[in-house]
Amino acid sequence: MLTGVLALMCQVAIAMLQRDLSSADRVAQLLALIGVSGFAAVMSAGRERSARELRRVSQVCETAQELVLQPLPPRIGPLHVAAVYLSAENEMHIGGDLYAAARIKRGTRLIVGDVRGKGLAAVGDAALLMGAFRAVAHLPMTLAQLTAHLDTSVCGRQVELAAPDHQAHECFITAVLLEIPDHPAAARIAYCGHPPPLLLRPGRTAAALSPRLPGPPLGLDIGTPCYDVDTFDFGAGDLLLLYTDGVIEARNTRGEFYPLLERAAWRGERPEDFLERLRTDLLAHAGGRLHDDAAMIAIERPAGMVQQGHGNLRRGGPTNLSFLARR
Repeated sequence: MLTGVLALMCQVAIAMLQRDLSSADRVAQLLALIGVSGFAAVMSAGRERSARELRRVSQVCETAQELVLQPLPPRIGPLHVAAVYLSAENEMHIGGDLYAAARIKRGTRLIVGDVRGKGLAAVGDAALLMGAFRAVAHLPMTLAQLTAHLDTSVCGRQVELAAPDHQAHECFITAVLLEIPDHPAAARIAYCGHPPPLLLRPGRTAAALSPRLPGPPLGLDIGTPCYDVDTFDFGAGDLLLLYTDGVIEARNTRGEFYPLLERAAWRGERPEDFLERLRTDLLAHAGGRLHDDAAMIAIERPAGMVQQGHGNLRRGGPTNLSFLARR
């Protein structure tokens, strides 16, 4: 607006110097300048209004994301924990990746998942799953039973959101459920179509904890799925890295996927420092912007705790967790 006023003043000054302010050509120039300046002012005002609305929407979405995806505490029982969330929707700061943790008697349970789709619909599905997890994670049920309960919850949401033509709400969620007892130095994991976690030890190559029999994603409504549970050693000084597929599917300019197994070298630093280094490396690989949401959670069992050896992945069926009780 100021530029238009200055331009108009200059035109009037020139016209007065040349003494042709009342000429038809000069009047036409002034009218054209007034019209262009007015149009530019209207467009600028509209752009500023849109920018303010976008900032408000961004703040609302970010607040909603924070309410749904509550930050993990830096310490859960004896475990040191850190998390990083990167949304593909830079303007909205919102997405469908999820994680949550629950402290149970003599142990900790965690879930990491990825909802099909993006935006507010994905956040709604993530909120449902995390709410169901927080509501029952502390109950005396096995990890396999907990996983089956969450699958039922997601399938129930599809029925509630069915369209008038009775087509169910198309949603499924890949997830990993983890249970880490304070003692012994082990952990149990249930796979629901999700990428396997990595087990890291200082100075050693990361190892992917591939499942013996992975279960289907949550919410497919395929009857009564069987969720197997694997047990593996997780001793003092070890670190687990859980992540969503937005990490391993990030591509560089040559179309190459991010080599997480090679880049996830743990040097014994704090989990938050490890994730910050990994986040920086991931964004550098992807050129500064991801095309899918990405979440990473690092869980360390600090050195000095009782440990019972570092064996390989021990595979087996669901374990009866008789030591679990209500909080």
